[in-house]
Amino acid sequence: MAYSPILLAHILGGTVGLLSGTAAMSFRKGSPRHVLAGRVFVASMLVMAAGAAYLGIIRHQPGNAAGGVFTFYLILTAWLTARRADGETSKLDWVAVLIPLALGTLSWMGGIQVVRSGASSQAGVPVGMIFFLGSVELLAAAGDVRMLIRGGVLGAKRIARHLWRMCFGLFTAAGSFFFGPSNRPLRLLSNVGLGQHLPRALFSTSLYLVLTILPLVLLIFWLLRVRFSKAYKKTSSEYREQSLPG
Repeated sequence: MAYSPILLAHILGGTVGLLSGTAAMSFRKGSPRHVLAGRVFVASMLVMAAGAAYLGIIRHQPGNAAGGVFTFYLILTAWLTARRADGETSKLDWVAVLIPLALGTLSWMGGIQVVRSGASSQAGVPVGMIFFLGSVELLAAAGDVRMLIRGGVLGAKRIARHLWRMCFGLFTAAGSFFFGPSNRPLRLLSNVGLGQHLPRALFSTSLYLVLTILPLVLLIFWLLRVRFSKAYKKTSSEYREQSLPG
């Protein structure tokens, strides 16, 4: 089966993003291994998200286009949060806040329309998930507004902002991959001659669900650890220095 260059870049970016993101979440925040895995994750996820947005537009799939745009926004703002010093903002933040605000509003409008029509899903997406993603998008916008009003985020709060955006970006990528059409993991591995040689248990819905939710579980773990660990409050500036490229 032939794939377009953009689709190949999207698939490769997503695959590398899932692996490097899992590695980054497993390492201690601010450690050299976390920083290295994080850099790979950011680059690969931006490629994946840009590809998803482009493919969604040319294929007239607004849900996939919106998901790609939101994931790109999450990863970019998470990277900027880690790269900056405490209390630092830029003009880009005033533009970026419009993305989740618009997406969240459209998601809620679409979800309400689905409910009024009596349907339970839209383009295969359950209405509950539409409202959930819309709520997260609006919460991200609210977080941006609060950050801008307060003149940035400080200490552990800055690390927490970085963490939840990275982890939720990984969650959206995992959900798209594992619950995409026609058992996407099995289909992709079969195309390279591996799928038919692996146990069917590796391609079960139950396993896919666990792997999709895992980023959220790790997100809760790290947020609690950052919130209640004095070490992260003391080393916020060190975390930024280690996150800088070069």
